[in-house]
Amino acid sequence: MMNLKKSVIALSTLALLSGCANMTTREKNMAIGATVGGVLGSVLSNGNGAATAGGAAVGGYIGHEIKH
Repeated sequence: MMNLKKSVIALSTLALLSGCANMTTREKNMAIGATVGGVLGSVLSNGNGAATAGGAAVGGYIGHEIKH
């Protein structure tokens, strides 16, 4: 079951990043931050939905605020 979950996360991340061709640098940073934050929130909390959403929100905010 855990391998299926990891596969879904990996495929979702790949799909998200492949759709970034027309995005600005700031938008790309925000998308990457949200993805990484969501994955970390999920891993660190053993799949807790609130922690996953919180990690995605915080990661997205940090990615948005990074200067290029």
